[in-house]
Amino acid sequence: MSIRDWPADERPREKLLVSGAQTLTDAELLAIFLRTGVTGKSAVDLARDLLQRFGSLRALLVAEQKDFCAAHGLGSAKFAQLQAVLEMGRRHLSETLKREQGFTSPQSVRHFLLSQLRDQQREVFLGLFLDSQHRLISHEILFQGTIDSATVHPREVVKAALRHNAAAVIVAHNHPSGVAEPSQADERITLRLKEALTLVDVRLLDHFVVGDGEVVSLAERGCC
Repeated sequence: MSIRDWPADERPREKLLVSGAQTLTDAELLAIFLRTGVTGKSAVDLARDLLQRFGSLRALLVAEQKDFCAAHGLGSAKFAQLQAVLEMGRRHLSETLKREQGFTSPQSVRHFLLSQLRDQQREVFLGLFLDSQHRLISHEILFQGTIDSATVHPREVVKAALRHNAAAVIVAHNHPSGVAEPSQADERITLRLKEALTLVDVRLLDHFVVGDGEVVSLAERGCC
């Protein structure tokens, strides 16, 4: 049976419009994104099959293009649409942070860092540049490394801070292993960055390590 033949209050799109997106299941949300099913399967049926194939909605969203496009009912056009949707979500969150009065605690930035770094397959080093009221001016990826390391040059962080006219900086990087526990190397680079930024009168507020659903603050460990 086609979704068009379902009762109105059971159709994912109508259900969303009446009750809100938060009331939909993962399969129903994915069905709206897919728009159509395949021969013999509705969009919801196809969505359920895809969730079972990938194991979870998150696993589907972060799948590599090759694996994504190999699934029945998907392809390069759907992959491009999905990447656009994900990037819009990240930019929305970034703009929301820019409108905030400032980062008043480490927790206020954790959600943003998870959205940016949690699912990266390689190590990425990110800088958040703040004004004197600790409001976000801009953020940018400063370094990208291999699967297990990234080379961080303090002078490049200082140059970026000056370019953004930042009064304070927060840095963060991910551990692709999913374990957020900082290493001794993480602690050493934090101290080097703090010293380098202090020379140009810029404060290093924190260095976060992002794992799989966990974000550890080195400032809370006494390293900033």
